[in-house]
Amino acid sequence: MTEDWRHGGFGLYVHWPFCQAKCPYCDFNSHVSRQIDQSAWRDAYLSELARTAAETPDRVLNSIFFGGGTPSLMDPDTVAEIVQAACNHWTPANDIEITLEANPGSVEAGRFAGYRDGGVNRVSMGVQALNDADLKRLGRIHTVAEARAAFDIARNCFDRVSFDLIYARQDQTIDQWQRELDTALSMAIDHLSLYQLTIETGTAFGDRFSAGKLRGLPDDDRAADMYEITQSTCDKHGLPMYEVSNHARPGSESRHNLIYWTGGDYVGIGPGTHGRVTLNNIRYATESAVMPTEWLQSVDRGTGETLRRPLSSLEQAEEYLMMGLRIKTGIDVVRYESLAGQQLDPKARKSLSDLGLIQDRDSNIIVEKQGFMVLNAIISEFLVG
Repeated sequence: MTEDWRHGGFGLYVHWPFCQAKCPYCDFNSHVSRQIDQSAWRDAYLSELARTAAETPDRVLNSIFFGGGTPSLMDPDTVAEIVQAACNHWTPANDIEITLEANPGSVEAGRFAGYRDGGVNRVSMGVQALNDADLKRLGRIHTVAEARAAFDIARNCFDRVSFDLIYARQDQTIDQWQRELDTALSMAIDHLSLYQLTIETGTAFGDRFSAGKLRGLPDDDRAADMYEITQSTCDKHGLPMYEVSNHARPGSESRHNLIYWTGGDYVGIGPGTHGRVTLNNIRYATESAVMPTEWLQSVDRGTGETLRRPLSSLEQAEEYLMMGLRIKTGIDVVRYESLAGQQLDPKARKSLSDLGLIQDRDSNIIVEKQGFMVLNAIISEFLVG
């Protein structure tokens, strides 16, 4: 994919911070607002695009990703203007991927043709469950019937459609997940994101869990069984895992997310966004104002950015290791050691290899299938070592 930078490609992430309702498991920067001045938001995005593009000339733009929040609540004309501006500021790759996250409600689905006409060529839908009782429990405001209808509309508008499901839900059995996964794979076109439910601090589920009121969560063994079923079933249907929680037909992987996982550069615009941008041979971590009103005000003053910090070579190496071990192709040891200025710990390499958790191929380290179930421990072993 890469047209360098350096060597993971270059992408743009646009964050739309608004939702119709806040899901109890969600810890993303999302807000419920009854009144949204779409023109003010469009102008702010275009202003930030111009500012960031002036600092990063001569880049080839591999991907644009509209995330949130619920970006399918954006006016299609706003999306189209952002896409056009980005492709004017940078050189778009011949196969540029332009993804928009969508919820499968009738309001959002009715806008799909407008997004397609505005340049979007891939949709990622937040379905989350394929039974109505669990959708309600997860705080989703759509039904399974609405999700299926929206998926059919999306499939007719876009060649590439992905959707998300959450498993290891409250009171979910292994057989129930197997049936739901089979149904999902019968619908899938080329990509599925399958996430194990995690309880995050600061969410409604997190508060309930702390109070002992979130019952029916699976134990570690049952969650691990569900993970193994997920892998074997997706393999059988031709959508193998290429990242811990993502499955795709070969060639249909999310190019935008691969930029993150392979250490490419990306610009983030919108409330609470992060970026990784190399300027004058220095790689910077960037952050933006979190609250929507605060971000708009910051942009009016000249920049939505609130932090720009140079990353040391070791920090870059550690980020590359943490992200790169998430994907099936693993990390390039030479690249890691060039960034870190030191060897990747040989004792950790040997012990993890002896345990059958990684493949150590001299120039590449790849996590084995069973290793993904203890990925955080593997990463910790390397970082501590």
